[in-house]
Amino acid sequence: MTRLLVTGGAGFIGSAIVRRALADGHEVRVLDSLRSDVHGDPDAVRAELEQRGITFVHGDVRDRVALDAALEGIDVVCHQAAKVGLGVDFQDAPDYVSSNDAGTAHVLAAMDREGIGRLVVASSMVVYGEGAYATASGDPVRPPARRREDLDAGRFDPIGPDGQPLVPGLIDESAALDPRNVYAQTKVAQEHLASSWARATGGRAVALRYHNVYGPGMPANTPYAGVASLFRSAIARGEAPRVFEDGAQRRDFVHVDDVAGANLASIGATETMPSDSFRAYNVGSGTVHTIGDMAAAIAGTAGLEPVVTGEYRLGDVRHVTASSERIAAELGWRAEVDFERGMREFATAPLRAAVR
Repeated sequence: MTRLLVTGGAGFIGSAIVRRALADGHEVRVLDSLRSDVHGDPDAVRAELEQRGITFVHGDVRDRVALDAALEGIDVVCHQAAKVGLGVDFQDAPDYVSSNDAGTAHVLAAMDREGIGRLVVASSMVVYGEGAYATASGDPVRPPARRREDLDAGRFDPIGPDGQPLVPGLIDESAALDPRNVYAQTKVAQEHLASSWARATGGRAVALRYHNVYGPGMPANTPYAGVASLFRSAIARGEAPRVFEDGAQRRDFVHVDDVAGANLASIGATETMPSDSFRAYNVGSGTVHTIGDMAAAIAGTAGLEPVVTGEYRLGDVRHVTASSERIAAELGWRAEVDFERGMREFATAPLRAAVR
């Protein structure tokens, strides 16, 4: 039995990891700040955790007293606490950097004090920027950030040096990191901090680069929740989902239960990894769909048609889809929930209480 601390364990993904870890027989403790802009009613969330018999420490990962209390007697840390999503505007930048990067530094320093040498940290597909592409003749290329004037004109696909749209493919962990917004920058920094901690302390760290996670319990009514939650919230209001650009953006949608399984596989892997080691893994379903596909799958259950708006967010990327072969080969993990079943269930699944 592993004594596991899940930071952010009251959140969407953290809660799924806690459920899976308990089912697998681990002893689980949760550290969560219960931010009101994430959880809606923090008191209700706290009461639910305690009713389930989960050992809970209420505090921020930047709070040394709460963090040290949460880490006492722990074998491995699953660090999920973070501010997620693209954000509203650049005024969010200080909170992203403080919550994600300073927060991770505090966790790692505390693990060093406590002599805890095993870590799984939540990363994201956003570290890649645009995904893998090739020219029409098959030459690999990484495109620069899309230009505002092209987006304004409805030219959404990256263009190659031959003037033709590039052909998107699957990106693997060997690709260079290319973060293109503040959130992405913080995720790269979290990975680098984890790698530095492993080298400095002899620890063992795994970073999981989540692709588009969806499933029951996603937060509703928040700009930080991700596109799946925004579409699902629209359906709950009886409104058609609004799809940006032309809806042809390629993504890999992975169910939250599968993401929890990837975390448990990684927790087990940290027990046998060599000391002073860091390994990153993509966590995706392995199947490509478009954002328009997802909107149609969800809206169709309510008899609605998505509205394609042509709007865009400058920090968004066009196509990014994962190769998850490394985690399959090395840890034996593969996604089990297929897109059709997952979206059918998600269309009517409960969301987390709306944030006011």
